[in-house]
Parts: sequence; C-alpha cells; structure tokens
Amino acid sequence: MSSLSVSTSPLPDEPFAADGVRVSRSAALQRYSLRARDPAKLAAVVGRELPGRIGGVTDGIAQLGPDEFLALLPVGTQLPSGEEEPVSVVDISSRAVGITVEGEGAAALIMSGCPLDLDRMAPGQATRTIYETVEMVLVRESETRFHIEVWRSFAPWLWQSLRLSAE
Repeated sequence: MSSLSVSTSPLPDEPFAADGVRVSRSAALQRYSLRARDPAKLAAVVGRELPGRIGGVTDGIAQLGPDEFLALLPVGTQLPSGEEEPVSVVDISSRAVGITVEGEGAAALIMSGCPLDLDRMAPGQATRTIYETVEMVLVRESETRFHIEVWRSFAPWLWQSLRLSAE
C-alpha cells in the first residue's frame, strides 16, 4: 500500500506590511544539510562550489560552521547522497519553512528580537542565530531583504512575534 504525504506551510498565505517592512512566506525550497570534514570532497560530491568561510553563501549554499553547510535550492533540485565519500548529504526540506523580511525597516524589525547588529552583516552572509528564544538561520540577501529559515513547529510563533513587533 502506498501513501501520499502532502506538506502544507504552517504560515499564512497573505503577507503583512507595516511602516517600511513587508513580511511574507518565502517560496518553497529544497533544503539539504551538508556535512564534511573535507569541504573539497563535499563540493565534488554535490557538484557545486562551496563558500570558503563561515557565514559565506555561494550558489545557494551557506556555510554555518567549519564542517556544516545548509543548501537552500529550487524545489526539485536533487543532490547526490555521497555514500562513497565521508560526507553527509541529507534532505531536510520538510523540517523548516522560509520567511522573507524586506524593506527599509527589515533589519530593525529583525533586530527587535535578535541580538545581532545586522548593520554589520553584509549582503551574501548567513548565520545561525535566535529571535527571542527561537533558533533560526538568517541570510542577508540584500541591504533591505532577509531570508529566515525556521523549523516548522516554531514558524507560527515567529510569524506572530514579527507581526506584533512590526505594529
């Protein structure tokens, strides 16, 4: 017997906007957790260039630690498992959802609950951080646009907290 699994977003379809900021559900993504002690072997397995430093983002892949990467790729992108090499490539697409925060007030809204000084975070950087007590991965896509990756179970709370902070 086969079963059909349908994943729905825990976030509302409709974005919200406040003075200088817009918050919306990000487009669906294929997500992979990538781990390897030797990034060159991992790059060869996945067939993509990897960032050369923690916090860097290259070709949809963010380096979160010395041996830890997060790939945020278009839906349907398949990465090889790398079973022949000492690397880990795990599809984690169902674990998290994305939130886009954009506009002149985007950094200020995120900093209302995040301890980082986002004025010091350049576009093209990523980091693991928190918003109040919720762990998230934050990617600065441009001066006025951020992508937040948050676990599905925390997403409704984070959405509501951003909404209340924006009001």
